Amino acid sequence: MILLIGGEKGGTGKTTVAVNLAAMRARHGRDVLLVDTDPQGSSSYWTQVRDEAGINPRVASIQKFGKGVQQELQDLSRRYQDIVIDAGGRDSIELRAALVVADLAVVPIQASQFDLWTLDRMNGLVEQAKGFNEKLRAKVLITRGPTNPTMNDTKEAAELIADFESVTLAQAVVRDRVSYRRSASGGMGVVEYQPTDPKASAEMEALYAEVYA
Repeated sequence: MILLIGGEKGGTGKTTVAVNLAAMRARHGRDVLLVDTDPQGSSSYWTQVRDEAGINPRVASIQKFGKGVQQELQDLSRRYQDIVIDAGGRDSIELRAALVVADLAVVPIQASQFDLWTLDRMNGLVEQAKGFNEKLRAKVLITRGPTNPTMNDTKEAAELIADFESVTLAQAVVRDRVSYRRSASGGMGVVEYQPTDPKASAEMEALYAEVYA
C-alpha cells in the first residue's frame, strides 16, 4: 500500500503522523519504506535518530525530490510491502506526483479556519489526481485538536469538511499531546515511548486501524 501524508498547509503534524504510522506498520511485521519528499528532512532525521539509538524494528527511509518522483515511487512499491510518503506542506511537484500513485492520501489539518481554507485547493488536487489514479482515496485528519472536551473546534471543522466532494473526514483525531513530540525526538512512535501515554497511543492505534483496515 502507498500511503501519502500531505497537504498544502504547514505545521499540521504531517511528519508526526507519517513516522508514527511507519513505525507501527513495521511493528506489525511489514517491510515498510518511509519516503521523505519534504526539503526540511524531518522524517529522514527521525529515522537517523532511530537507527543511532538501535530501535527495532528498523524503518528504512529515503529522500526523493523532483520530476521523477512518480516513477520512482511506482518502482519502490514493487520492492516494499508498504510505502509511507511524508510530503511537505505546500503544493509541489512531489505532492502531485504522490497523489497520482497513492492508494490513500491522509491530509492533516488543525481545527482552525486558516487550515480549513486550504482544503478547497486540496480537494481540487485530489479530484484532478483521480483522473489518473482511480483507486485514490483521501481522508482529512484533524490533528493537534484541543484536549479540552468543552471546545467545539473539532466538531465545527467536521461540519465544514462535509461540504467537500473528493475528501472525507477520518474518524480518528490526533490531539495536541507532548508525548508525540517527546517520542519523535527519540526516534520512536508514541506507542513505543515510555512512560506510556494511553490517550496518545489510543489515538494513533485508532488512526492505524482506519488507514490499514
